[in-house]
This record gives sequence, structure tokens and C-alpha cells, in this order.
Amino acid sequence: MTGRGGSVCKALVRYFIMKNNPLPRLDTSPTLRERLLPHCRLKAGEIWQDPQGKHRVGCLDAIDAKMVAALVGAATPTLAIQDPPYNLIAFERRSIDEYIEWSRQWVRITHAVLAKNASLYVWLGADQNDGFQPLADFMVMMRTEPFAPRSFLTMRNQRGYGTQKNWMAVRQELLYYTKGNPGFNIEAEYTDIPKILRGYYKEVNGLVTENLERGKSNTIRAGNVWVDIQQVFYRMEENVSGCYAQKPLKSVERIIRASSNKNDVIVDWFAHSGSTLLAAEILDRRCFTADIDPVFCEITIRRMEQYRRTGRLGWQNGHPFEKEVPEFLQESSDKQILPSRTPISQPTLFG
Repeated sequence: MTGRGGSVCKALVRYFIMKNNPLPRLDTSPTLRERLLPHCRLKAGEIWQDPQGKHRVGCLDAIDAKMVAALVGAATPTLAIQDPPYNLIAFERRSIDEYIEWSRQWVRITHAVLAKNASLYVWLGADQNDGFQPLADFMVMMRTEPFAPRSFLTMRNQRGYGTQKNWMAVRQELLYYTKGNPGFNIEAEYTDIPKILRGYYKEVNGLVTENLERGKSNTIRAGNVWVDIQQVFYRMEENVSGCYAQKPLKSVERIIRASSNKNDVIVDWFAHSGSTLLAAEILDRRCFTADIDPVFCEITIRRMEQYRRTGRLGWQNGHPFEKEVPEFLQESSDKQILPSRTPISQPTLFG
């Protein structure tokens, strides 16, 4: 391409390659978080209503039954996707007993608002250096709650952590529970998981065959071990810097496709980077999500707004507050200097 169009394209390429203005982890950067708060449109107890009437985002505590009821309203959600912080409550570490009691409360609130037949997915970690908590404790707790266990899934990360004296930890755990008898959509065509293993030898018409020969598809249904999903990192378009526990869109989309239908309502009390809301928008579902932190509420809203405006899934090498806070200087891990900006206009609020 030549001429002005070619120059513009080259400039854009240089911009996206050279741009490197991410936010640090917001949970460990309290000074930065305080500077971002004036640019957030929600305060505690407020709910943002999507101008298109599809979604809602609430700034609320997951165990505040009254506020959760206000967020859900008269809707009957068929799917809940929860990604609670691991052994943290409002960014503060708690004892395992406190964490489990807190979990019991939001689980019961979730059960109360879900439809008669609905699904619950919970992302939860297992600390192999501390008795595999909180996963093991949460699973035991759920035995006394009104959800039925359906599956225990694992998503493999490309990178992990470990030492020379242990196996590298590369897994993320996902628990699947049901209320009543919800549907489950079996759609092998929506996966791109290749058939990579030989096995299941049996005789067909006098010939010994195995699974690669008998199947008509080159791909397989997703099982309870997911090895085909890329862990989010800074070079991916969907990356949202500052969010320390971002789940890949592909993983959320897989859950939504399997356990909901178009126009269904999905709930999520731990919005964080907004992956559930964005996946619901892409797949023609409605999402009522929330977070206790106004900053993550704002990130969630801005991520969907940007997708509608540009089709982009995140902020590769950038961040959601680039207009208000174009750049900042990080003097240390707990002190940031940011330029002051005027807060954005407020949306329509209710609740």
C-alpha cells in the first residue's frame, strides 16, 4: 500500500508495536487505585444500566442479599459464573474458616436468585503450599449446600510456577454445579480441540480401528481438561492490565455456550476484568454482574463499551484509563504519581 493510506497504516502499526503503557496490579497498588477512583462512574450501592437495555453492572458486596436482589430484579438467571478471590475478602486475607463462611453466604444468595433449573460455575484455586486451600474446603462446604455437583474441570495454563523440587503448577480449577435439571448444549463444532491421542481400539466390520479412524470430525468435544485455551498475557488483544486474575474469553464463552441459550440472563458477582459481561455481549446473552471495587466496575463497563465501539476485546499494551490518565510514573511498588484529570460524566443509575 502506498500514499497517505499506507503512511497511516504504518503509523498505526508503529503505535501498537511501540506502545507500552500498562497498569500495575491494582490490588497491590493502593495509591494508583485511589487516583483512578474519581474516574469511576459507580460508587458503593449504585447500579449501571446498559443504555441498550441488555446488561447491568453493580458496585456491591457479593453477600449483600438486598443489593444483589436489586441488581437481578425480576430476571430469572439460568447461569452463574463466579470467580471469587482466593482466600481474600475485599482484598484482605482471611482465615480459611472466615473465607468459607463468606463463600457460603454468596453461594446461597446465588442459589436464591437463579431459575428453577440453572447452572453454577466457580473458579477456585488450590494452594499446593498450604493444604490445597481454599479449593478442598470449598468443595466440602458445597456438600451441605443446595447445589448438585456435576463436574470438576481443569484449565491448563501455558506458564506456571514451581520450584526445582516440585511439579510446575499450571492448572486452574473450575467447579460445575447445578440447580434442578438445567440443559447442556453438546456442540462439538464450537471447539477447535484436535484429536491428538490414539486409543480405544475395537473391532468394526472385522477390522481393528481406533478413535482417530472411527470419528468423522477432526476435533473433539471439550472434556473436563481444557488444554486448548491460551492464558491471557500482555501481548494478547484481550489483555486488561491491572487485572491480576483475568480469565480468557474463550473459557467463558465455552461455559456460556454449553450452559445457556441466547437471551438468557447470566450473573457474576466478581466482575474483575469484565470477561463474563463481554462474552455475554458477544454471544447474545444478558449479563448482570457486579464487583465490590468501583475501579473494576468501571473497567468492566469500559471494556464492553470499547467492544461495541471498535470491536476490540481489551487494551493490548495499554489500559482502560488512557484518556484520563495517559501515562504515569511508578516510583515504587506502592507509590505512583499520576496527572490529575476531570472525572467522566455520570451514567443513569438506579438501586
